[in-house]
Formats: sequence, structure tokens, C-alpha cells
Amino acid sequence: MTNSTRVSIIALDGPAASGKSTLGRKLADTLGYLFFDTGIMYRAITLIGLELDMNLQDEASITRLAQDTQIEIRPPSRDDGRAFDIMVGSKDITWDVRRGDVDANVSVVSAYAGVRKALSDQQRRIGLRGKVVMVGRDIGTVVLPEADLKIYLDASADERARRRYDELMARNEPANYDEILKKVIERDHIDSTRAVAPLRAADDAILIDSDKMDVEQVFNKVIALCK
Repeated sequence: MTNSTRVSIIALDGPAASGKSTLGRKLADTLGYLFFDTGIMYRAITLIGLELDMNLQDEASITRLAQDTQIEIRPPSRDDGRAFDIMVGSKDITWDVRRGDVDANVSVVSAYAGVRKALSDQQRRIGLRGKVVMVGRDIGTVVLPEADLKIYLDASADERARRRYDELMARNEPANYDEILKKVIERDHIDSTRAVAPLRAADDAILIDSDKMDVEQVFNKVIALCK
């Protein structure tokens, strides 16, 4: 597949729970590319801020932290389910960024303009190496507007909430559909109305509505575009 594709940088944007990560990882595995879910960089800064006992409401301090912290994303070094390694210096924080306290605070950190600028620069540094599938909310519009292929993957809030509910149930974790739907709608509002890099499709992105498509159908559509 790698030899038959003309694209080296793939930007995959869309709202929360639209299936971007599942699609992106499958594309990267098939093409032999690095899978890079850019949201984890915001989780990394949130984690470090928490570990340093910083006030996450202090925008100036958290912005300086993002500017001073180099984060590296590499192909997975261990076969433990990870899609990539997240490194800060010599420290592997791949699983630490999934902590519950990070979940609870990452939206605050990711809304800061200075943090977004600092981390967008880091994302761009990694993306310009090529052979990468970058997943996020502003890849095609801000981070890598020159990406070879831009996909905007969408789905209704109801459908995205249902998918997240099914995932939690499959893992035997507590789940309430109404609460999940409320959070999805709230996250959409935050992402689409923020002053810096709001969620939107790039003008030259290919829009895919996955409401009536399964993962395989979406994947086949996108992999055909890569050839």
C-alpha cells in the first residue's frame, strides 16, 4: 500500500467521538505511517501541570509550561495496546495521560491560546516529517494546511453519544446515554466557539458523514483517496 500512495501527510479532523482515532490508527497501520492523535499533547501538558501542582487556571503559567516542554511522539515501542509512545525527555507518559484527573482538566488547558500556539508548532514539527496520519480538530485548518489529504469526519451528536455509550458498556464500565450526549454537545460548543482555531472543516477538506457507515466503509472510502 505504501508504494501506491501519493500522500505523505494526512490530516483527519472532526468533532469528539466521530471515529477519528479508530480510522486514523487503521489508516496508519495500513500505510505504515505514524499515527498521531494530537489531543494527547494537551493531555501531556495537563498531566505535567498536575504533577507540578500548578494552578491550571493560571493561563500564563500553563502557557509557559507548554512553550518550555518538548513532547516527542514516536512509533510504539511496546506491544501493550498503545498506538504510539508519548515521551517528555526520557520519561514515557503514554498511559499516564489517560488518568481521570487529566480527563477532568484537559478542556481548560486546551482552550488557552498560548498553549494551542505552542503545541501546534510542535505538532507541525512532527507532521512535516511526513508519512503521518494526524488526528485532531484543527490539523487541516491550522497545524498543517498543506497536508496532502484532508478529511473531515462528522456524525450527529446522537450517533456519537451512542457509540461512546456502546464502547463503555462493552468494557463493563458505567454509562448513562443522556449524560454522554450532554457532554458531547457541550464539547462541540466549546470546540466550535473558541476564539483560537475553532473546530471547522478546511475549505479543501473532503467531508464524510459516518452516521450510516461502519468503520470498514469509512476506511475503504478514505484509503481509496490515498491511492
